[in-house]
Amino acid sequence: MSRPSQISAVVSAKCPRCRRGNIFRGPMYGLKLQKTNDICPHCGFRFEVEPGYFYAAMYVSYALNVLQMLLVGIVAFALLGDGRSPWLYIAIIVGAIFLFAPFNYRYSRVILLHWLTPRVKYDPYYDKE
Repeated sequence: MSRPSQISAVVSAKCPRCRRGNIFRGPMYGLKLQKTNDICPHCGFRFEVEPGYFYAAMYVSYALNVLQMLLVGIVAFALLGDGRSPWLYIAIIVGAIFLFAPFNYRYSRVILLHWLTPRVKYDPYYDKE
């Protein structure tokens, strides 16, 4: 089996150790809530490295949310112009927050596991299976 790249593992929300097992069960958007697997179905890696580990994902989610709000605000201003009510911009930005919430939930955890945790490393041993 070939070695999956880290970027493809992040985009497809795969385990940081084997880059093959899914971190989440279910789709990102839909009627069912997305759930984080406790362990990787491929290599057995425990995703919650220590108790309360994913509380740190809130900081990553906050950074993603701020970036998205700025981008949505700039795009809305560029498309709608200057003479609109500020409540229109606030409504657009709040709508975008709710639209991006499942994305932020998923990718804040994935980014935390892949790039912000130095002791979680890729193990090429799992490429042999």
